[in-house]
Amino acid sequence: MNNDWLEHFPGLHKIKSAAWQQACTQAKVVELPPERQLFHTGDSCRRFLLVLEGSVRVQKLSDSGREILLYRVESGQSCILTTACLLGNKPYQAEAFTETSVKAVTIPAAAFQHAMDDSALLREYIFSGYGQRLTELLMLIEAIAFGRLDCRLADYLLQHGPGPLKTTHQQIARELGTAREVVSRTLKEFEHRGWVKLARGSIELQRIDDLKVLSGM
Repeated sequence: MNNDWLEHFPGLHKIKSAAWQQACTQAKVVELPPERQLFHTGDSCRRFLLVLEGSVRVQKLSDSGREILLYRVESGQSCILTTACLLGNKPYQAEAFTETSVKAVTIPAAAFQHAMDDSALLREYIFSGYGQRLTELLMLIEAIAFGRLDCRLADYLLQHGPGPLKTTHQQIARELGTAREVVSRTLKEFEHRGWVKLARGSIELQRIDDLKVLSGM
């Protein structure tokens, strides 16, 4: 295959090492439908993943069935959990699903690891994205551990408004790292105060200024 996909990843264009060029010849473009599971907790990692189009959701599932969204991999990004598994030769500690139709590039694990050993520029590119994503995960942990759920929920609604939000309480709970019942109870309180209007699969913002005050905006 040609290497037109590199246009989606400007930082990879300037890498000229022989091992990286060889890895690119082994790359494959794959197209996946929405809600396809890419890996399970405990799976071994066999390929490096780069997303060209669409969105992949990486999440952690507790024993009780509670889902916590860790991050999304979108166009022009790689999956840092996959990177960590490849570099540490460890199994996945979370799971991933396509949220939309996804077009991605996969590179065999051995070829990727050889390229990492061979190219300082590739290591710089990979660890730059790794560091940024790690910072985001630390912020997520802080929000879940110390942030008030009602404030975080108000902020979430404002970020996705002002039009009606077409979503479910379970999807919001996954985003905020909490239980669906907690989200439903808090939304009911918002509705009681006249801040939102709830319908099946939809949330309409009513009093945006009050939500802004609660969220701290």
